[in-house]
Amino acid sequence: LGCREGERSCLDFYLPATMAQVLPIRFQEHCQLQNVGINAANIGFATLTMESDKYICVREKVGETAQVVIVDMADPGNPTRRPISADSAIMNPASKVIALKAGKTLQIFNIEMKSKMKAYNAPEDVVFWKWISVNTIALVTETACYHWGMEGASEPVKMFDRHTNLAGCQIINYRTDKEQKWLLLVGITAQQSRVVGAMQLYSVERKVSQPIEGHAASFAQFKMQGNQSESTLFCFAVRSATGGKLHVIEVGSPAAGNQPFTKKAVDVFFPPEAQNDFPVAMQVSPKHDVVFMITKYGYVHLYDLETGTCIYMNRISGDTIFVTAFYEPTSGIIGVNRKGQVLSVSVDEANIIPYITNTLQNPDLALRMAVRNNLAGGEDLFVRKFNMLFGQMQYSEAAKVAAAAPQGVLRTSQTIQRFQGVPTQPGQTSPLLQYFGILLEQGQLNKYESLELCRPVLQQGRKQLLEKWLKEDKLECSEELGDLVKQADPTLALSVYLRANVPAKVIQCFAETGQFQKIVLYAKKVNYTPDYVFILRNVMRINPEQGLQFAQMLVQDDEPLADLSQIVDVFAEFNLVQQCTSFLLDALKNNRPAEGPLQTRLLEMNLMAAPQVADAILGNQMFTHYDRQHIAQLCEQAGLLQRAIEHYQDSFDIKRAIVHTHLLNPEWLVNFFGSLSVEDSLECIKTMLTHNIRQNLQICVQVSTKYHEQLGTSSLIEIFESFKSFEGLFYFLGSIVNFSQEADVHFKYIQAACKTGQIKEVERICRESNCYDPERVKNFLKESKLTDQLPLIIVCDRFDFVHDLVLYLYRNNLQKYIEIYVQKVNPQRLPVVVGGLLDVDCDESIIKSLIMAVRGSFDTDSLVEEVEKRNRLKLLMPWLESRIHDGVQEPATHNALAKIYIDSNNNPERFLRENQFYDSRVVGKYCEKRDPHLACVAYERGQCDEELIKCCNENSLFKSEARYLVHRQDGDLWALVLIETNEYRRPLIDQVVQTALSETQNPDEVSATVKAFMTADLPNELIELLEKIVLDNTLFSEHRNLQNLLILTAIKADRTRVMEYITRLDNYDAPDIANIAIGSELFEEAFAIFRKFDVNTSAIQVLIEHIGNLDRAYEYAERCNQSDVWSQLAKAQLQASMVKEAIDSYIKADDPTTYTEVIEVAGNNGNYEDLVRYLNMARKKTREVLIETELVFAFAKTGRLAELEEFVNGPNHAQIQQVGDRCYDAQLYEAAKILFNNVSNFARLASTLVHLGEYQNAVDGARKANSTRTWKEVCFACVDGGEFRLGQMCGLHIVVHADELEELIRYYEARGHFDELIALLEAALGLERAHMGMFTELAILYSKYKTSKMREHLELFWSRVNIPKVLRAAEQAHLWSELVFLYDKYEEYDNAITTMMQHPVDAWREAQFKDIITKVANIELYYKALSFYLEIKPMLLNDLLLVLVPRLDHNRTISYFTKRNHLHLVKPYMRAVQSLNSKAINEALNQVLIEEEDYQSLRASIDAYDNFDNINLAQQLERHELIEFRRISAYLYRGNNRWQQATDLCKRDHLHKVLPVSVDEASSTLHITNTLQNPDLAGHMAVCQETTTDCTPTKHDPAQSRSCEKAARPRDNWLLKNIKDVDGFGF
Repeated sequence: LGCREGERSCLDFYLPATMAQVLPIRFQEHCQLQNVGINAANIGFATLTMESDKYICVREKVGETAQVVIVDMADPGNPTRRPISADSAIMNPASKVIALKAGKTLQIFNIEMKSKMKAYNAPEDVVFWKWISVNTIALVTETACYHWGMEGASEPVKMFDRHTNLAGCQIINYRTDKEQKWLLLVGITAQQSRVVGAMQLYSVERKVSQPIEGHAASFAQFKMQGNQSESTLFCFAVRSATGGKLHVIEVGSPAAGNQPFTKKAVDVFFPPEAQNDFPVAMQVSPKHDVVFMITKYGYVHLYDLETGTCIYMNRISGDTIFVTAFYEPTSGIIGVNRKGQVLSVSVDEANIIPYITNTLQNPDLALRMAVRNNLAGGEDLFVRKFNMLFGQMQYSEAAKVAAAAPQGVLRTSQTIQRFQGVPTQPGQTSPLLQYFGILLEQGQLNKYESLELCRPVLQQGRKQLLEKWLKEDKLECSEELGDLVKQADPTLALSVYLRANVPAKVIQCFAETGQFQKIVLYAKKVNYTPDYVFILRNVMRINPEQGLQFAQMLVQDDEPLADLSQIVDVFAEFNLVQQCTSFLLDALKNNRPAEGPLQTRLLEMNLMAAPQVADAILGNQMFTHYDRQHIAQLCEQAGLLQRAIEHYQDSFDIKRAIVHTHLLNPEWLVNFFGSLSVEDSLECIKTMLTHNIRQNLQICVQVSTKYHEQLGTSSLIEIFESFKSFEGLFYFLGSIVNFSQEADVHFKYIQAACKTGQIKEVERICRESNCYDPERVKNFLKESKLTDQLPLIIVCDRFDFVHDLVLYLYRNNLQKYIEIYVQKVNPQRLPVVVGGLLDVDCDESIIKSLIMAVRGSFDTDSLVEEVEKRNRLKLLMPWLESRIHDGVQEPATHNALAKIYIDSNNNPERFLRENQFYDSRVVGKYCEKRDPHLACVAYERGQCDEELIKCCNENSLFKSEARYLVHRQDGDLWALVLIETNEYRRPLIDQVVQTALSETQNPDEVSATVKAFMTADLPNELIELLEKIVLDNTLFSEHRNLQNLLILTAIKADRTRVMEYITRLDNYDAPDIANIAIGSELFEEAFAIFRKFDVNTSAIQVLIEHIGNLDRAYEYAERCNQSDVWSQLAKAQLQASMVKEAIDSYIKADDPTTYTEVIEVAGNNGNYEDLVRYLNMARKKTREVLIETELVFAFAKTGRLAELEEFVNGPNHAQIQQVGDRCYDAQLYEAAKILFNNVSNFARLASTLVHLGEYQNAVDGARKANSTRTWKEVCFACVDGGEFRLGQMCGLHIVVHADELEELIRYYEARGHFDELIALLEAALGLERAHMGMFTELAILYSKYKTSKMREHLELFWSRVNIPKVLRAAEQAHLWSELVFLYDKYEEYDNAITTMMQHPVDAWREAQFKDIITKVANIELYYKALSFYLEIKPMLLNDLLLVLVPRLDHNRTISYFTKRNHLHLVKPYMRAVQSLNSKAINEALNQVLIEEEDYQSLRASIDAYDNFDNINLAQQLERHELIEFRRISAYLYRGNNRWQQATDLCKRDHLHKVLPVSVDEASSTLHITNTLQNPDLAGHMAVCQETTTDCTPTKHDPAQSRSCEKAARPRDNWLLKNIKDVDGFGF
């Protein structure tokens, strides 16, 4: 059991009373969780879960880290810890899938795959969840139950709503039946000092629920005897106040053909020391049909499912087992207790039947369980019953017993022999066949039975019966049965062998019946290995094609069933080449290295017998591991030269064969070179060219073309050059030159083309190729001296060798090619050609004629540059002038001509100003050093700003620069010259002010200049500039923008001049200038502008907002007297809280637009009188809701109630209800009364009337409002005002609402109005809507303030009060009688009895006490009651005892009174229960009779009830002083065979008439016992003696004496007869 050393065994501790006897259970401790690292504090219902016997899941917190510990019960010593923070964790019952709950988030994870499978956010808290199958979780919330499937993306499905009986319960379990058609929710709650269980059973099909009281439950599938299908049973246990019960019922309707299961309800025993125990878990063993029930105190109960019989009960744990699960290995129950022990209990199959038989003395149950569950242990019962029936010749019944015996204990060969030995009666069925018939009906026969049944059947030729039985699986097939059947039918024997699993015989039958194809399949199926080669050889002799199929089956798997070589040998024996080829092609299809010899053998046999087949095989390339050299030689011998070349490995062999290209497929041959190495390929090409260059040149070119990248182009070129095959080289390189990037390839191709006369190809490559080395090609072409120089011209033109080309052509007198080049090939190269000709001192006439011939298809700049570099520019003047004359506008032409005119001083300025086509920058740059003025002219014409400024600055031409800038009007250019870092800025500005602007009449130029000065941030210079323009009466003096600019510049640069400019100037934008002045804080200047131009609103705005002088503003408004001016002033006054002045101004302005602000400010300052004036004015202008609403409130605030009433009664848009609420809050109750009455708001009206003290009217208003809140308010006001009658009227409308009752009672009680409150509730009891709370609260009030009325109230209305609540009140008030009454009605009988015993003066009533005492659940109260009566009412003690007779433990009762020495007091009780013949009762009563010296009653008691210590009583009476008691002592001694003591006592008391009888009896009995060794005879004599014990020497009547003699006479005769039979013993 895993107990630690030094500790007692678990069974020794918990099962001490049963260790000496056989136990029906196996009890095992699997592990101790604390020993594997689980903290004891985390072992509990809230942190540990066990959904099955596979995993235990514990939530722990180590430091600050939350963990989930998973204990795999297959390896409990190595728990898995995962850092998971969750509120709950449950493991899947079968797999490593865990479900986690954190708040309302539910997730399912696969631990092995480390992936999240599913997640769900619940709308409400899940209070309990449990896996109900491997893929479904049950979720329980406060209101409903759901099922959540693990597969797919489905959300939880609602199954049913929780019943009200589970309200407030802690959910501890959720169960379903096998098909999930019945669902059960289990919860517990603490009530009245005990744990009450509540269950909800739900039918999925019917969609109905049933509440049940119960603590633990389980579903079970049970098949009753005679039924065709299983029944669904529902087992549940409950511990109620009256005791425990186990119920087993069938749920749902029985299946068709099924008998319904009889409901079982049995008592569950709870030991006296476990009075508060209750069931906590239940599991049903499907294997044994046993119900396991675990209780809170650690007791296990075992019940038979079918009968409900209690099999076993004992304690297995000292701590609560709080979680359990079904234990699959033993079909038992497994659980965890508070200490962390993992315990399991299961049925001990070897001991349960003997235990039921011997310990429980219930052989019927033992037989039933043994048969039903096939359990051992009851064999003797079956054997005895079988032998008895067989001996009685009830063979049919004996056969049934033998068939039903568990584990086949009677189904032996001996039983068959016994039936065989019974003769068959004529006209009747043989007992043996009857036996076999019963066995066939019940199931399958065993081996011996099958043999003995089939033997006569086969002898009779009834083979069809065997076929039928085999089909129905009624026979146990064996090799012996197959041998027996084979004699009659080999096919049927094959079926038997197959079922009996005799592989050798099965394969033999397959072979004998020709079913060869089934041999392999069967051998694989049963894992049997026969001699396949032997079988194959036999098949080949019969049918080669079938043999081929069989051979293929042998090798169809990865591991062949027979050696392939042996199989091939079999084919070779019969010379089956075709079949062998077919077989090997299939067998060797995987091309394994180990199959190389077989591959060689396959190819060899086909090359010798069928070369075409071999060629096809080689062509498919199926095999790679054969002997290639050997196969190559065979191929060459067979004429398969191509295959031979493919397989040769030696280059010598390949070169020998490859030269015969006429015998080979050219395409294949080209592809074959791809399989050779580089060296071998090159050698083969050389060999082929050497052998026959004409025949093999084309193939060599094709090979070279395809594999030139692998073989190397240079190597191939060397080969072709070595054979001087320029033709081959040309074709080879021609195929790759378009794709090659190698310079040498292109050069060699040009060289080969030249050698072969392919000039057009040379021209094409020179023109298109970019890969060759131009220098090398140029030199080669020069050296080649081709007749056509076009390739050389192309190369030199493309790669800029024009100068060399000109020199080469000019020196070789090839001037015509120069003309051709510049005229036809590339005219753009003319400048370079001219430069080259000038370098070789060519005649100028030739050059001019060449230039004139080309006519401008070239770059003029380049030509000018080439000529200018050589100082021969004038050479071009005639050509340039002719081009200009022709209308050419090209800048380069004009630039060149301008340069010539400048150098020759041929009126250049006129040319520069008039010509529009030259480039100003180029010409200006050319003139800077020669003439700066001409440079400025050129730059100005081209607007070359930077160049012009630079030139003017360097040459101090500031006047020209100023004129240019003003004329240019370019802001960026101005910014460049006006930048602060410009050292020439000041002289330039002077020239602008003095010269440039004075000369201009263009306003745009002035504007651009002013803007430039502004942008450059030169305010002083700008003012200087503007004063000159504006104030000096120029053309621009009245220019609005310039005046604006002057004022603005003064605002920015010199504020002292602003007022002067404002006064002197008139044509400027006054509002804009004023606003800018305000922004610059020149408020007086702004005011002056607004006043000058009569902008009054803006002027007063400046006075108000910027100058801040409301007095000046008021004076200005008086002077202007404009409404908008007054409005602005009013707004400012309002913001300054000058409410009266502001309202006056608004009235003068007749402006109601800002009524919202006026209302708010006036209300905050309390100026309601002025507000009335303003709102009356505003109401004339607009009928806004807010205006009229505030006017009503202003009337209320100023006390103008008449005007108020008149206003609200007339047409208006005011929100009367809102104003009424405001008046109510402001305690303006009179006004509120008018307003609420106007809108018929009776609820608020009633509240208002309460504050006005008009209670009666308030009640009327509350009645009209009919609102609970209003009733409460009026009621409380009436109570406070002492109007209790009116308060009661209101209270009657409140108390009918249970939620308001408690507040009403608190209000009355807090003010001490107890009688009025009681009167109110008494009056309310008669209401139609009276509820439980009213009766309850009245009872509580009676308990507090009028205790005399409480009993009467309870007797009348106890069924309508909340008894637990009243109980507490009665207990607090010490109303013990009423408390007992309530306990009785609430069925808390234990508390009722306890209360009566604790407070007998007030609570005890005899009849009530005796009535209740019989209903208590705690039996300890019986004995407390006895003690109570013994002390308080001893004379009524026997009445109580007689009432408790059926419930008392009489031994304990007698012991109690014995200790108290009050046995005499309970003598009537003892006489009443003496019929039970209890030893304690008999001895106690006898003791009382002795003490009372009532020997007659004592004798009667002794005779009637013999269960007492006879010897002890005899010894006690032996010393009694009265002879009658000593006579009874002698009587007792004689009755117990104490003859010596009886004789001595009789002698001592001189009882002579008794003595002979006694001596005679003693002697006879002692002699028979000791001498004859015949105790049976002695016992019989002792019985006979009892007939004479009453024959004493006292006075008796004659009739009695005669009866004694008659009784003694037969005894003497019988004794004498026996003495005669024992002659020789000394008689």
